[in-house]
Amino acid sequence: MPEAVSRHSFDAALSGTGVMDAQGLQALAGAAVSTPEDVAVEGAARRGPFRPEVWLNARQRHASRLAAHYFRAFDTLAVIGVTLLCAWAAAPGALIHTSVSQVLPFALGAATVLGLMRSLGRYRFARGQKTARHLAAVATMVLAGAAVTLISGWVLAGSGTQTTAHLVWAGLILITLNALHIGWSDLVGRWRASGALTPNIVLVGATRHAESLIREALKRRDLNVLGIFDDRLARSPRAIEGVPVLGTADDLLTHKMTPYVDRIVLAIDPRAEARVRELNARLRTLPHEVTVLVEPDGAAETQSALDRLAAAPLADVQGPADDDRRAFNKRLQDMILGLIALVLLAPVMAVIALAIRLDSPGPIFFRQRRHGFNHEEIVVWKFRSMKQESADATASRQVTHDDDRVTRIGRFIRKTSLDELPQLLNVIAGEMSLVGPRPHAIGMKTGHIESARLVADYAHRHRIKPGMTGWAAVNGSRGPLHTAQDVRRRVQLDIDYVERQSLWMDLWIMAITVPVLLGDRAAIR
Repeated sequence: MPEAVSRHSFDAALSGTGVMDAQGLQALAGAAVSTPEDVAVEGAARRGPFRPEVWLNARQRHASRLAAHYFRAFDTLAVIGVTLLCAWAAAPGALIHTSVSQVLPFALGAATVLGLMRSLGRYRFARGQKTARHLAAVATMVLAGAAVTLISGWVLAGSGTQTTAHLVWAGLILITLNALHIGWSDLVGRWRASGALTPNIVLVGATRHAESLIREALKRRDLNVLGIFDDRLARSPRAIEGVPVLGTADDLLTHKMTPYVDRIVLAIDPRAEARVRELNARLRTLPHEVTVLVEPDGAAETQSALDRLAAAPLADVQGPADDDRRAFNKRLQDMILGLIALVLLAPVMAVIALAIRLDSPGPIFFRQRRHGFNHEEIVVWKFRSMKQESADATASRQVTHDDDRVTRIGRFIRKTSLDELPQLLNVIAGEMSLVGPRPHAIGMKTGHIESARLVADYAHRHRIKPGMTGWAAVNGSRGPLHTAQDVRRRVQLDIDYVERQSLWMDLWIMAITVPVLLGDRAAIR
């Protein structure tokens, strides 16, 4: 099932530490506060009317949307189990020796039910869908499967000798799928109530377009408008319909809210082409999708625009491979291979831990805050390879050849990349993937400049989870980034991977990672 949805307060979501004091709230709101009462009043005003009860970052909401694939997998296993049970009960002897004509009707019925469930969208659980209607649709598909089973049984067997078994099969399938889908519907309903499936957007432009959208969104309550950013702050109100104006477009680039945002909407006149292009160019440094809100012509178009922004059914499981299916397949790959690797490598990790403990004083593990999916801050685990007093949590000084901060064991585990093995825990937790752009430390510098500021497309590498290995790593871009050219090359390789990612590409990268890294004598590690 999808990873557990963590519950954060608004303050924890924005501070990154779980605590927001008066000074932090003042800095966020950009207004003077002097007393605890003022802080509370000002804080409530700055948070606006769309404050979610539960704060979930984009990765956590996306994991919930992928639940449709898990639901279908459970349904498939249940239908196969019931089908095998009924075929075995109806067989005169051992199932393996039963004729095809006796088993095939059950198989055809099961395939019909599962095929209809998938192709007719029974796993999308759209907003407002009634559970009774959903169950009625499931029952209709089971009846279609029963009809296929009965007809094929009569055609293949030439008589109705197995009619009772076929009807029992249909009844058990109906009970099983309805029981499962009652559970699925209840689970999705609780996710919607908690905000796990409610899209969060921010608006750029304190305009009448923004005011109209917010007013309609307040009526519908299926879309959270977290804030507004406008470059013309001198002419902008402090809030529109209660939604706070939090700063300029440049403030949005570094705002603590961005990991919780699903989409950025330009609420400006699309005829102002120069301004639209300029804002698009600035906002493309963020990993978010940017949408231009075209002025609706009448209530019908307004509702249609909001429907598109608020649409958050569970991920579709049909049709050609899309981003959601690709993300589900990648998560399944990470869970299966990650757990196998963790079990097989546990003895190696235990030996490394013991060697680190005997080699130098200090903790066995080194933890560092790094960028994850959609600018989320994650804590990445590694084996400690540096002296405790020289630990550099922000990577302000990148590793050099014969770096005196690295311990004796540290040189070996860095050279062989064994220091990265604890990141399997990040993979299992869903914060990282086995393959993806390597996570960089927050505030990492190349020279005296923050690396993220050297390349305009830097944040595009955050459109997918970071990985233990990646396309850049197996193509020679690994370790410290000492020049702007190093940063550009890695970002280009990372973006290339994000656009091309597939199961086979991931398997290829994993297969060549060890020989490529061990054979790379030039990289500084």
